[in-house]
Amino acid sequence: MAVLHSAPRYAPFDGVKDALVAALGDLVIEATEQHGEIVLLVVRDRVEDALRKLRDEHEYQQLMEIAGADYPQRLDRFEVVYCLLSLTKNHRLIVKVRTDETTPVPTATTLWPVAGWLEREVYDMYGVLFEGNTDLRRILTDYGFQGHPFRKDFPLTGYVELRYSQEDQRVVYEPVRLPQDLRQFDFMSPWEGADYVLPGDEKAAEGGAK
Repeated sequence: MAVLHSAPRYAPFDGVKDALVAALGDLVIEATEQHGEIVLLVVRDRVEDALRKLRDEHEYQQLMEIAGADYPQRLDRFEVVYCLLSLTKNHRLIVKVRTDETTPVPTATTLWPVAGWLEREVYDMYGVLFEGNTDLRRILTDYGFQGHPFRKDFPLTGYVELRYSQEDQRVVYEPVRLPQDLRQFDFMSPWEGADYVLPGDEKAAEGGAK
């Protein structure tokens, strides 16, 4: 039997955005409230100070996630997104910083040890650097992987393939080989049809004549 609880899914955000902006002061570049979320864009070099204030003075105790986003048309193309949770207030908060391919973001491992793994994921997928992270290395791709898969300009096709080699006991990269030697790649649209008779089609023509 379903149990209904009178408590709301999350507490209302009335006045929260203004209070946080006033408390963080010049650390905040932009603050928005939309889709049931409060988003704070903070100064990149002082993101650790902003996160510390939110944790210690405003009861956002838990770091739930660190994610990334890529906007190649921007000068600072990457956004690093911190998702915070207040257990006592039943609030969620999103904090963002912007950076480029070479400028590092201060690490959050000094505040939450779990940030080490999350920063490694953003580094692996986007190539964002985190200053102060003592173990910044790939975590999802293999140790020989080149590039960062979540960048918008990451190629969808390539000229190498990878496999696990039992002889070398590791993942190896090799040139792509197409074993279908008899296949013809005419790159024609399958909806338009080929301008030649495919093998086997002549049998269908004979059957239709009968």
